[in-house]
Amino acid sequence: MNFDIFELKNGLLDLLTNRVLICAVFAWFAAQLLKIFTSPRHRDGLSFLRFILGSGGMPSSHSAAVCATCFSCGILYGFNDPLFAISAVLAAVVMRDAAGVRRESGKQAAVINQVTRELSKKRQNFDIDTLSELLGHTPLQVLFGALLGMAMAFFCQGFLFPIIFPAA
Repeated sequence: MNFDIFELKNGLLDLLTNRVLICAVFAWFAAQLLKIFTSPRHRDGLSFLRFILGSGGMPSSHSAAVCATCFSCGILYGFNDPLFAISAVLAAVVMRDAAGVRRESGKQAAVINQVTRELSKKRQNFDIDTLSELLGHTPLQVLFGALLGMAMAFFCQGFLFPIIFPAA
């Protein structure tokens, strides 16, 4: 197996200029920034970095990223393309998981945290490990994340990227 530095360089350049991937990252970042204005978590003493990288809240950054990916594939390659179909199925699974399993896990974490707090009051030397309760999303948070992802896809692929990556 030959290692070609030029292939590695071209592969890295392809990754850094991948319009679908960049749009998904933009959508994720936009959703995380919007959470500053829509979520009271910033008052709970979280650092800005932990707040930006955290999960849960309005809008769903997971939904925004997968919908941006899905619609970017549709815009660039056609809504009849297998890439769109694959990304649409992935988006549906991620959004269902965010509003289903992950949300229920957050509810369970809240109950476990409450039980742990009660036990720590009654027993000395009781170690408390607080679980994250903000894991999933409400259906409304998922919906707004999905709408943000779609809007970002149309904005990036229709307006922003033609300026940044002009046709050769």
